[in-house]
Amino acid sequence: MNSRDFCASLSLIALLGLCFPLLSFAQVDDEALSTPERVVWNKAPIAIPLVVGEERLVHFPDSVSIGLPQSLTPLLRSQSINGTLYLLARQPFEATRVMVRSEIDGPIYVLDISAAPGGAESRSLPDVQVLLQSPQKPPQDAGADQSTSDNRSQPLGYAALTRFAAQQLYAPTRLIPNQPGVVAMPVNAEPVDLVYGGKIEAVPVAAWKAGLRYVTAVKLTNRTQSSVVLDPRELRGSWLAATFQHNRLLPAGSEADTTAAYLVSDRPFEVAL
Repeated sequence: MNSRDFCASLSLIALLGLCFPLLSFAQVDDEALSTPERVVWNKAPIAIPLVVGEERLVHFPDSVSIGLPQSLTPLLRSQSINGTLYLLARQPFEATRVMVRSEIDGPIYVLDISAAPGGAESRSLPDVQVLLQSPQKPPQDAGADQSTSDNRSQPLGYAALTRFAAQQLYAPTRLIPNQPGVVAMPVNAEPVDLVYGGKIEAVPVAAWKAGLRYVTAVKLTNRTQSSVVLDPRELRGSWLAATFQHNRLLPAGSEADTTAAYLVSDRPFEVAL
């Protein structure tokens, strides 16, 4: 091998030595992006940062529905499909708290969603995988009778109470299930000052008690000539959970100017209000 060929070989080796690390780093970045960020739900708010113009997916253990505050409606596009939230920020915004409710008697998740401007130096964010804590297993020597008794003594979850109340109001009589341990409570069917702003008339129509929890169905009617988007943060009172049958009311006099709110509390409605 002459000196010219030797120098050419050294140059090729040096070039390959520079290329291989770059290819390796690119592969690591792709793998990091394809691996979801796993977060265990422990009742602490989950921070979900977004980049404007880039859709980010948040996966939950079961189907969920999201309630956006009115301030986020023009800034954030959200879709919930088969347990996955598809979030796309249209503009930057500060961290805003959002409630995400399980649709099959699971927990109510709390997200702090924010959005930052995109740019040449911004990096795509991975998906977020929300996991539930593993339930503790009962002792192996516990008998079947004891397990059955423990299951019956467990209180109904917020979603189960809400679903029960909605079925009582909207489901045909033949389809209303018999729920052991749930007792109807008397209500005063007079307007109450439930929603801030005076735009919505609220009238309790029914209430039930299950263990130490109460669920009250309240009829909400739009008093104004403009559409109103309902926001649970605008409710007076101390509630464990608040769910709207519909989150948008059309102007007064329309067929869709009325809906129902289901309020779960640890005390009777009049006291929680």
